[in-house]
Amino acid sequence: MATTIEQTNLRPRTARPRVVPATDRRTSPIPVLFLSLFAAQAALVVITPVLPRIAADLGVSTPTAGLLRSASGLAAGITALAMGPLVRRVGLRDLLLAGLAGLAAGALGGAVSPSFPVLVAAQVVVGASLAVVLAAAVAATAAWTREEERARVLSWALAGQPAAWIVALPVVGLLAGAGWRWALVVVPFAGAVLAAAAVRSRRPDAPAGSSEGLATLRRQPGVGGWALGELLAYSAWTGTLVFAGALFVESYGASPGETGLLLAFGAAAYIPGGLVARRWTGAVARRALVALALAAGAGVAAFGIVRPGAAASAALFAAIAFVGGARTLVGSAFGLRIAPTSRVAVTRVRAATLQLGYLVGTAVGGVALAAGGYPAMGLAMAALFGLATAPHLAAMRARQPEAGSPRSRSAGPATAAIASSVTAANSAGRTATAEWSASNSNTVARVARASARCSSGGTSRSRVVTTTAVGTSTVDA
Repeated sequence: MATTIEQTNLRPRTARPRVVPATDRRTSPIPVLFLSLFAAQAALVVITPVLPRIAADLGVSTPTAGLLRSASGLAAGITALAMGPLVRRVGLRDLLLAGLAGLAAGALGGAVSPSFPVLVAAQVVVGASLAVVLAAAVAATAAWTREEERARVLSWALAGQPAAWIVALPVVGLLAGAGWRWALVVVPFAGAVLAAAAVRSRRPDAPAGSSEGLATLRRQPGVGGWALGELLAYSAWTGTLVFAGALFVESYGASPGETGLLLAFGAAAYIPGGLVARRWTGAVARRALVALALAAGAGVAAFGIVRPGAAASAALFAAIAFVGGARTLVGSAFGLRIAPTSRVAVTRVRAATLQLGYLVGTAVGGVALAAGGYPAMGLAMAALFGLATAPHLAAMRARQPEAGSPRSRSAGPATAAIASSVTAANSAGRTATAEWSASNSNTVARVARASARCSSGGTSRSRVVTTTAVGTSTVDA
């Protein structure tokens, strides 16, 4: 049998224009994001080994020199919160390029600063640029990847920050012999140029859009508590980082080169901490954030109080860095999951809490250091880590769902178990009621017959209708 297909009524298809995706998914974004975060962190860490030399050369105290990070942190926090109009007009690729250009300019400006106020101004430029890079890079881990590979990309992208410690600090230590100005410019400028070249290899993408305003986060449950916990934890962690170099110099007489190597050794532990923590980014995220903050608090308290030698302090700093890397990944992933429709807004809040954490951490650490030395500084940072657990403990006590739970996306294992238990209990209750009714139906019937005889004045026969949970029975008495 032949089949005839008529095509006389079919219109010829016109070729549709090929839609170019907003992001290029054919190549992995890991190198681009790794280098961007490397450059951002390098612009920060170069101050740490040479902070005492900057203070001495510019005629200020070490706690006052620590205000350099407070200035850049304040600028970064304000920029992160105020960059909404820029986000609505510029894509993530171009945001990264703009931020990297600012980092390079700030590094050059810091290197030629004739006075402490000018150096503060250069750090303000660095801080504002840093906020743009951090927000865009972390948002890109979600925008440029599929959901199933997001945790892997995020962990490797965040590894760019400790890598800056590992690479930059020894180099800064060597350059410090020629002067702290060379230390401030070489690694940050080179890192920014290299990262910008990598970013330019990607296709331009669309702006984040007006839906990425911070106001959208008000409708997301749990975002406020998460942001407060991140601010407190970052304050403790960054305060420890700012004064760790000075602790090695002033406690053990370490040179800038030795200090750079010791800090790099500690920072190397940050990377495996982030990689190990991938498994804690799901339903156990809140509990992991609490446990990691408590562990970091205990470690930083011991770091400030117990100082038997440079090697022991370096080992303890490495342990703190391992825990810090784990907590940073879990906290960042939790923020992206708790507000999946406002990722750029979440990363702006994250960048703001990180940089405002530098402001709070250096201020609290500087006051504690001036009042009671490094033991007081360690206890102050431990207290901040402890306070960082409060929002998560409150949410857990109130049984607030985790990110991705029934009220946000889908029911989690704990909620499913509770629902199953309630269903089983109801079923068991109905079964027990039916069995009781069946076993006692004869008793009910006898009572009814006796009542009927009494009401009929002793008649010999009566008809009793008995209704139970298992049916209706008629008995002739």
